[in-house]
Amino acid sequence: MAAPTHSVHVANIAPTTTEQHLNEFFEFCGKITSIDFKADSKQATVHFEKPSAAKTALMLNGGTLDGSSLSVTSDVTHPDDEDNADPVSQSDKPRAAVAAEYLAKGYTLSDQILQRAIDLDSKQGISQRFLSYFHSIDSSLGSRALGPDKTISGKVQETLQAATQQAKTVDEQRGISKTANDYYTKALSSPMGQKVYDFYTSTSKQALDIHEEAKRIHASQKAAAAPSTTSTSGEQVQGGDPAAPPAAGV
Repeated sequence: MAAPTHSVHVANIAPTTTEQHLNEFFEFCGKITSIDFKADSKQATVHFEKPSAAKTALMLNGGTLDGSSLSVTSDVTHPDDEDNADPVSQSDKPRAAVAAEYLAKGYTLSDQILQRAIDLDSKQGISQRFLSYFHSIDSSLGSRALGPDKTISGKVQETLQAATQQAKTVDEQRGISKTANDYYTKALSSPMGQKVYDFYTSTSKQALDIHEEAKRIHASQKAAAAPSTTSTSGEQVQGGDPAAPPAAGV
């Protein structure tokens, strides 16, 4: 018997949008099991593995793909999934973090959608799996950079500013962030580490915070693609600044 899927209906799809475009757009929400794409009517049904992924997809109602404002709806209410048997996945991330990833990739999301993401995080809280994962990174990086039982985000003996600077110095000496495969490890070991920590562990955010995190993600992606590039100004991607407020009416 096939495992159940959790679906959203997508309408108002642009004539130039392909099934691959839809997959790339919605995969930020979580694992997609299949897409039923009706090319003639420019509608689709996206099936996700987890209900929390479908719930995140609904947050994107009104988001722009290939110049068209998508209608994303569902006939059912999708709950958040807290099955602790599974490892951390994309669908466990805070919704504000998912929104930041969309902006960093160059997609256009209105501040109304960003606020929707913030409201979901505030109402549902942040996945305990994700918080445990993030705290473990904070702890392991702190132990390596500052000493046993210390965290980058904590204030143990050093002031926060001194701890961040010391972590940065140790990182430069040992190349922690250069050898790390995880974005969060690199971000926490940077001078912006406390802001990154607060963004991913607190539900108290504003749309501007999401734009700022999008800048950091975009800068990290650029650095990974071109190690010699050190700019963190959030240059244009796919025709737009990922951290800039969207145009009116989007």
